Amino acid sequence: MIPAVGNQWSIGELATEYGVTLRTIRFYEDKGLITPRRVGTRRVYSDRDRVRLALVLRGRRLGFALDEIATIVDMYDAEPGEAGQLTYLLDQIDGRRDELAQRRRDIDETLAELDAVAQRCRDDLARLPDPA
Repeated sequence: MIPAVGNQWSIGELATEYGVTLRTIRFYEDKGLITPRRVGTRRVYSDRDRVRLALVLRGRRLGFALDEIATIVDMYDAEPGEAGQLTYLLDQIDGRRDELAQRRRDIDETLAELDAVAQRCRDDLARLPDPA
């Protein structure tokens, strides 16, 4: 999307570009994850805001909590900078992978238990006399 004015975007342009609602963008603004300038009553988003919004939305899709996302995106602007941000992100990814792998094991175990119970029900039904 080509910004309307230089490298500035309106809230509507960002909402359209990322497929989110205006309310979603305002929520992330309220949380301090993005900080647009104000021109009168209008919000004006910079390249930095646009990139941060993309990172926030990606973090949410990956299942990270907002406080984790805030830490990750804020580290880029602070010491130790990008290297620290990437190291922290890798640690968070490892933790998230571990959680998801455990969930997968739990789901597989539950599915196996459901299969066993369903098979017992089928077996019990087959042993019952035919009502007809």
